[in-house]
Amino acid sequence: VQLQASGGGLVQAGGSLRLSCVASGRTFSHYAMGWFRQAPGKEREFVARISGGGGKTHYADSVKGRFTISRDNGKNTVYLQMNSLKPEDTAVYYCAATTNPAVIVVAPNYDYWGQGTLVTVSS
Repeated sequence: VQLQASGGGLVQAGGSLRLSCVASGRTFSHYAMGWFRQAPGKEREFVARISGGGGKTHYADSVKGRFTISRDNGKNTVYLQMNSLKPEDTAVYYCAATTNPAVIVVAPNYDYWGQGTLVTVSS
């Protein structure tokens, strides 16, 4: 499967952005989808994850209550709605896919990755 992330940009602190990730293929619902981010000089970190059917979600503590992951299987798309953005949210955001329902936060366990989209939050 190929993943294409978009929606990044420059936003002021307190603002909002919505990231999208479109997947190729006809079995999108078979994949749990995750969002990760990597800030300059830091390791890639887990942000959010949603099950194939969309019924289960997980969030990093740092984004809980501010970010919402969702998906539209009819459009082969997963979203990350980011509200109340903070400068520390600045990073390249990546979407990822896995067929393993047990995979949640560990990046190497995801099978496919998008190219990343840059989010910059100014103070």
